[in-house]
Amino acid sequence: MVWIYLAAAILLEVAGITAMKLLRGFSEVLPSIAVPMFYVLSGAAVILALKRLKLGVTHAVWLGVGTALAAMIGIAYFREPLTLIKAASLGLVILGWLACPLRHGTLADSQQMPISVPWKVFSAKATA
Repeated sequence: MVWIYLAAAILLEVAGITAMKLLRGFSEVLPSIAVPMFYVLSGAAVILALKRLKLGVTHAVWLGVGTALAAMIGIAYFREPLTLIKAASLGLVILGWLACPLRHGTLADSQQMPISVPWKVFSAKATA
């Protein structure tokens, strides 16, 4: 289920950036309404995904896949040129996205950590 939330977050974020392109300097009403809606919904979906997925992996997948999708939409719909530099850069983004789970060991958190724990660690170091 968390991967569905992450996929929804990615699609909503890409819809948001695409709607930004369609704004044409705030001259279009519908995209002006759609942009904040897409980003709020994307944020909510990624928050739900973070309940079970690791932060680094979640962020890498969200940004990597989102960047690749946005670039493909730019090339296919907005007729942006696909240059060698753009293709190589997207390839590196995708390679980094694929390597992230290897670096982190697993994709999902094995146990849930309360949000207050990191703050206790920081305050313990400050008093020591």
